[in-house]
Amino acid sequence: MKQARQRGRSSGAAGSLGQALGRVRRRLIRHQRSTFLVASGLSTAGSFAGLTAKGWLLMHGSHNPLILALNFAALCLPTLLVSGPAGVATDRLGSETVLIRAQWGLFAAGVLGAVAIPISQGPLQVALLLLSTLGVGLASAYELTARNKLCALLVEGPDQLGPYLTSFSVVFNVGKLVGPPIGGLLVAALGPVAALGLDAASYLLPIAALTWLMAPHREREQRSQRGQAASVATAWRDCGPALRQVLRFTALACLVGFFHPGLAPLIANELLGSSPQALGLFTSVLAAGSICGGVVLQRRSQQFCRRPALLLGTSALITALAQLGMAAATGTANVIPTSLAMAFLIGAGTACLLAGANLITQVAAPQVLRGRMAGLAQVAFLGGGGLSGLLAASLTLLYGLQACFALLGSLGLVIALLELRNRGSQRLEQDRSEQASPLRSA
Repeated sequence: MKQARQRGRSSGAAGSLGQALGRVRRRLIRHQRSTFLVASGLSTAGSFAGLTAKGWLLMHGSHNPLILALNFAALCLPTLLVSGPAGVATDRLGSETVLIRAQWGLFAAGVLGAVAIPISQGPLQVALLLLSTLGVGLASAYELTARNKLCALLVEGPDQLGPYLTSFSVVFNVGKLVGPPIGGLLVAALGPVAALGLDAASYLLPIAALTWLMAPHREREQRSQRGQAASVATAWRDCGPALRQVLRFTALACLVGFFHPGLAPLIANELLGSSPQALGLFTSVLAAGSICGGVVLQRRSQQFCRRPALLLGTSALITALAQLGMAAATGTANVIPTSLAMAFLIGAGTACLLAGANLITQVAAPQVLRGRMAGLAQVAFLGGGGLSGLLAASLTLLYGLQACFALLGSLGLVIALLELRNRGSQRLEQDRSEQASPLRSA
């Protein structure tokens, strides 16, 4: 009898706990957009902690800016190869399926980076860290593509899509703000393994959210069929001239103005000092500017969608002027405060450029094309950014960091001014139908 009562009490306690967990789960599902944003933000913070640790290791292990550029290129350049196939897979298999698989790929790449430290050293360790970054770059191409299309299945109507998409830019940059200081502190206090371990573990949060806490409107998703109609070339042709120009300008602007994440350890080392905390400060200031730019874009997403050249051209102009300011500040008495101020502007400009291109190509494209349009947008800004890092590293090795800032800033200034002069007055009208054709020139 006594044992029976104890078993009864245990069963009752377990049942109460299960009911409580069930209520929490149902509440999180009702707020699935916020749940997904929080999980993505925490994962992003862990990722940037790992990237900070990895960049610091590569910088002080090799003292070669080309290794840093290769690390950033390994993160970005896979988009040139796989963003197209990622978009095709997303449109054919479904965004939710591709997104979960991509998160598991990110987790595996993160684990490789964490175990590379205790099992290797020297050139082998550098190779394993670069291989880990390459894995993250490959999986990220699928993750970003699928996540963009999934957003349309989480909102209640087309009017909510723009603000929700730009919310990810804000959350991403908040993670970029808090992640590097966490990474720097972990490297200084516990060593790089702790930061890279946090990076790997953080990918489990979106996996858990997608598996147990999400209930997207799957019935809305339009999938493409096999054949030529499902190709990237078809998406490029059918998206219209306005979106093709958005992609072309974004790629060119990123080529001359998006090398700062890849060379952040070198820039921080020359301008602020060689400690992990200096790198964390520099990247956090970049992120703070990105957050401010993302918030402005989020609050005015509907208006900015209708003026793509004005939005993207102004973003590129701010970035270019900040690069020229960075070049002018190098070697002066006020180099640290001026450099941090310019880093803030660079963060704001690049955030609006990248998030703006993503916003316009998603909101403007038909639902059936959005996976492939997300892939093309990634090719534009991450592919251009990866090449930008290699270009900037080569210029730095030949002429120095100051000359690199001056030359690429001048090119960016010319590109931005031409876009604003030629297309700044262009307006686009959004078709209100979720299944409609792309934006039309007014």
